[in-house]
Amino acid sequence: MFRKVKKIIAVSIFIFGCSVILCDECDAQRKTILFLGNSLSAGYGLEPSQAFPSLIQQKIDTLGWKFKVVNAGLSGDTSAGGLRRIQWLFRQSIDVLVLELGGNDGLRGISLDETRKNLQAIIDKTKIKYPMARVLIAGMKVPPNMGERYSHKFQALFTELAKNNKAELIPFLLKDVGGITELNLPDRIHPTIEGHKIVAQNVWKELKPILVELNGLKPDQVDAKNKK
Repeated sequence: MFRKVKKIIAVSIFIFGCSVILCDECDAQRKTILFLGNSLSAGYGLEPSQAFPSLIQQKIDTLGWKFKVVNAGLSGDTSAGGLRRIQWLFRQSIDVLVLELGGNDGLRGISLDETRKNLQAIIDKTKIKYPMARVLIAGMKVPPNMGERYSHKFQALFTELAKNNKAELIPFLLKDVGGITELNLPDRIHPTIEGHKIVAQNVWKELKPILVELNGLKPDQVDAKNKK
């Protein structure tokens, strides 16, 4: 009886070990999309599965594409915080960096030069570590009470970064969500579940062409696959 139990345990361990190896090999075959962001990426006030990075993973899985979303959203994070964290995140390979930082800098009135310097440093470090990594920058806006001049320059900062780094740009991450009461939590800053669905669409519009290219597909092939 004792030998039989030992045999069952040994077989179970072997099967588990094989499963782990297979999962590791599966992950190794998938390209990584890193969302480096703040409470918006983190899905503040919601379950992680309801945040827009998770919704992007669902879209990818539906298409059967081999990409893995890593959500490095951290509530309250600034561009300086992201710069401090990026080195630690390099422990995994990065094929696409979705840079969703700077919003808290704007709300705190941090110098635009400081924000620009930090975001540029994140991009530079990523490109040094992973030269082939694609970068998608999430544009943001600040409330009007920050002043018209500051608001205009803040929004332009993301466009300039994208242009200078030949990166892709989401013109405004919270398009059709920001300022709409029913799509935001009571704090009027963070999106609701429905709000995150719209944010995911805003991200997907700019992210999808990058993934299509990395997949070696042509737009007409993607359209044909979606019709099936």
